[in-house]
Amino acid sequence: MTTPNSKQDTRPAGNPPHLPSPSGTDFIREIINQDNQTGKWAGRVATRFPPEPNGYLHIGHAKSICLNFGIAEEYRGSCNLRYDDTNPAKEEEEYVRSIEEDVRWLGFKWAGRYWASDYFQTMYEYAVELIRKGKAYVCDLSAEQVSQMRGTPTRPGKPSPYRDRSVEENLDLFDRMRQGEFPDGGKTLRAKIDMASPNLNLRDPIMYRILHASHHNTGDKWCIYPMYDWAHGFEDSVEKITHSICTLEFENHRPLYDWFIDAVNEGRAPGSSFGQQIWHPQQIEFARLNLTYTILSKRKLLTLVKEGIVRSWDDPRMPTLSGFRRRGYTPEAIRAFCKHIGVNKVNSTVDIQLLEFFLREDLNKRSPRAMAVIRPLKLVIDNYPEGQTEYLDAVNNPEDPAAGLRKVPFSKVLYIEQDDFRQTPPPKYYRLHPGNEVRLRYAYFVKCTHVVKDAAGNITEVHCTYDPATRGGDSPDGRKVKSTMHWLSAPHALSTEIRLYDHLFIKEDAEDYPEGADWKVNLNPKSEEIVSAFVEPSVKDAAPGARYQFERHGYFCVDPDTTKSGVLTFNRTVSLKDTWAKIAKAQK
Repeated sequence: MTTPNSKQDTRPAGNPPHLPSPSGTDFIREIINQDNQTGKWAGRVATRFPPEPNGYLHIGHAKSICLNFGIAEEYRGSCNLRYDDTNPAKEEEEYVRSIEEDVRWLGFKWAGRYWASDYFQTMYEYAVELIRKGKAYVCDLSAEQVSQMRGTPTRPGKPSPYRDRSVEENLDLFDRMRQGEFPDGGKTLRAKIDMASPNLNLRDPIMYRILHASHHNTGDKWCIYPMYDWAHGFEDSVEKITHSICTLEFENHRPLYDWFIDAVNEGRAPGSSFGQQIWHPQQIEFARLNLTYTILSKRKLLTLVKEGIVRSWDDPRMPTLSGFRRRGYTPEAIRAFCKHIGVNKVNSTVDIQLLEFFLREDLNKRSPRAMAVIRPLKLVIDNYPEGQTEYLDAVNNPEDPAAGLRKVPFSKVLYIEQDDFRQTPPPKYYRLHPGNEVRLRYAYFVKCTHVVKDAAGNITEVHCTYDPATRGGDSPDGRKVKSTMHWLSAPHALSTEIRLYDHLFIKEDAEDYPEGADWKVNLNPKSEEIVSAFVEPSVKDAAPGARYQFERHGYFCVDPDTTKSGVLTFNRTVSLKDTWAKIAKAQK
């Protein structure tokens, strides 16, 4: 039986790790299944989700959240929420609150909430231990000098002139670093590994840097802070994580993850001066999520917020989870999407229309229907009784019979969409035009008779007649019409603001741009269009976050700005058009 601290590669033979297994699982679950069979971790499965609180979580993080928490649920294990708060200059409480809200919104609960800073003292003691073992030294080189001496993949690096300091001198200098004697960047603590290693991460990496900054959790107790590579493995070790699941860019860092823990464990045994060996988790890497027309760099997203290109982190155009939530996405749709794309070992870009497909699938089942007119044109029914109002039955959701019916008011003056009328129709135009008859949804057949124009020649009113015998949308004499149009009773329609959203970037591969180039040139100037529109009165008391399908327009949700302005404000979540499904069908 292998021990919990063994590092052998347990990836199963057979299928390449980037392909689904025949059983329908993935390479990470295959590793866990084999570990459980061999008893490697004594049947335990413990994962963690370790965000850095320096920004809002985005759709890429959703994949990691669903993977880490999902695996913990499937194997009846545990998943910790751990903040990688090793850089006090970039961390804010606002980000912490948003991260926890996002994890809860996706439907997950953490077993424990921890901070990397909880382990600063332990990591410091491990660093002292490595100095005593001759495996770490204090270096006076600047960051620029370290980079220059690091070498290249084909050329070895040059050792630091401070590499051979004595253990006693290193212990003294490291203690003085901690006491705050030296300025920011004045010294670092580096691991003594191999300046000729083909893996550049092993060329004497920095373990600690000096940073005189107050920390949200530890205050001014520390002025030296651990680098992520040094901290990562020990955080996992203290929490006894079994499978440390990371994105693919950390694959080349795995040897360093293992080296640090092995270096601490060297010479450790019951009764030794260093104590017993510490827990050695297994790091596993998977490909991150990339989406078309989307940038997921936190640095660039922060730029969009700071420069006012978007309203905030939760702007509905942002790929943040809070942005998706405000736009009207459901956690169920995002989880279904993440489950569908699975995990693999090959970087790729997923078409955003696939995400929208899962969103439509979910919203179609849960969203009540309503009618809205976004670009209104007045329709007057000349032979309808003056002052009369009748209430017609309309289906709330054809996918859910239990949703029942609602009453929609109908009167002499209506609003229809401007696109639903043409005075001179093009070929195969079946909607309203002079002499043509159409069906008004849930209501009657109407036939256009004439139009009214203003002094500039713009159509202000369309006039028609209706057939009272066609109430409900069917003709007793069997005549057919080729178009059904939605509408609103003008006296009863509610004025609203509707925000129509499109991709934030016009470039499909938005992440791909030349080094140093201005990535903002790819911003879509038409990513948001705000229009004044009308909706039916059934949505009058809709609360922020409420979702609807506005028939023929798409899915919409009530924006939180509604409570501030007093005017109903709707965000278009996604249109009804499903291009991806057609593409997928054509590829079969």
